[in-house]
Amino acid sequence: MSDRPQPVPREASGSPLGAAKAADAWEQWGPVASGILAGYARGLRDHPVGASVEPGWLLDRLPADAPAEAEDFALVLADIGELILPAMVHWQSPGFHGYFPANTSWPAALADYLAAGLAQQGMLWATSPASTELEMRMLDWVAALSGLPARFRHDDPGPGGGVIQDSASSATLVALVAARERAGGRDLLDRMVVYASTEAHSSVIKGARVAGFREAHIRSVATDDSLAMRTSALSELMAADVAAGLIPAAVVATVGTTSTMAVDPVEDIAALASTAGAWVHVDAAMAGAATICEEYRDLLAGSDAVDSWVFNPHKWWGITFDCSLMWLADRGPVLDALAITPPYLERDAAAGSVVDFRDWQVPLGRRFRSLKVWFVLRAMGADAIAAMVREHVAEGEWLAGKVAESSTWELVAPANLTLVCVRHAAGDDATRAVLESVNSSGEALLTLTEVGGRPAIRLSVGSPNTTHEDVEALWGLLQREP
Repeated sequence: MSDRPQPVPREASGSPLGAAKAADAWEQWGPVASGILAGYARGLRDHPVGASVEPGWLLDRLPADAPAEAEDFALVLADIGELILPAMVHWQSPGFHGYFPANTSWPAALADYLAAGLAQQGMLWATSPASTELEMRMLDWVAALSGLPARFRHDDPGPGGGVIQDSASSATLVALVAARERAGGRDLLDRMVVYASTEAHSSVIKGARVAGFREAHIRSVATDDSLAMRTSALSELMAADVAAGLIPAAVVATVGTTSTMAVDPVEDIAALASTAGAWVHVDAAMAGAATICEEYRDLLAGSDAVDSWVFNPHKWWGITFDCSLMWLADRGPVLDALAITPPYLERDAAAGSVVDFRDWQVPLGRRFRSLKVWFVLRAMGADAIAAMVREHVAEGEWLAGKVAESSTWELVAPANLTLVCVRHAAGDDATRAVLESVNSSGEALLTLTEVGGRPAIRLSVGSPNTTHEDVEALWGLLQREP
């Protein structure tokens, strides 16, 4: 006989990970966990916005080894308040004006809770018809709400459709892999070129590296006075590359850059790219959310001529991270690049009659993300989301107006939507000093960027808890002496 320990017979209900134990635990501890979240939401203003601990604070308070025996779960939950909350950055705080927002809402959080308990693995239609088909419908709903062309929808007879990625960075990687496939595949990769503006997100360079493009063939395209991609510079680079025997494979255009919310001229970029057969991917991670309002549909200019488009409802729609929506005009190149069917999945394949989202992404496994899109749209309604977007844009415009009237602060880029980028009139050191002063106060959190090689403070409005009084308070903080 083997020396290995033999399994001990027991009832299925006796397993600490079994469904019967889970049912009892959810009934007992679910309300307690909900109470913790309710208390956190009510006391959000009481916390300093940024992290208030030094590096290593939490590590020093955590045991070096995992417990072998179960602990009292009441103590586990108590440690949320004792150990986790003090080491958090409070992204939902009304004083959070850094980065871009990462919003949540109660229906989204409940959806994530239910999705975790339902434990669907949505890699194939066969492994979760519910996850797959709800995702298809939600991508169509949001495409319609955002004014995107019908060719991006699953209910359109064409080859397009939408998928939920974990982030816009993953969407960019998928687009670049598809572009590589359409431009001739890995055999021609050494000749392929990727283009993006100097203001594009760092994920473009990272994605190009991961997709195998040569570093020397990742082009940074110059920008104009508004910090948008200069199409004349793109045209010159592409022409020079073609003359040198290279292949323009992809252009990544940005609608709402991270630093300044600059908007690239997508329509002109797509026209240039079409002459070389280059894939055009649009990163509209933050700004794309604004197109739920018809008055901001000018941001969609050129979307009918691009190959892929992405924006993040987890930034500005109250749909908990991670939830990045990507649409494809033609799914074919993505499937050509990423579809692999090993023997252990063959019996689950449905001969192409269904959508298998594992072929639309790099990982195999997939979480049930569409549930939170469904919950938020049904519990809140699209009109409420659009109203929040309009309120935040109005606050951004108010801030920009204050800066324009000020002798202390100056705009360093055109204000767009909810983002206002400013610099202190006293110079770079004063700009950094004010940033540090505001962040150390705990009353607000701001982030720094560079514009024209010099530091600038980004004033980003986007928390669903921010009121006009909070924005006025932010402006007051900026008036303090550095």
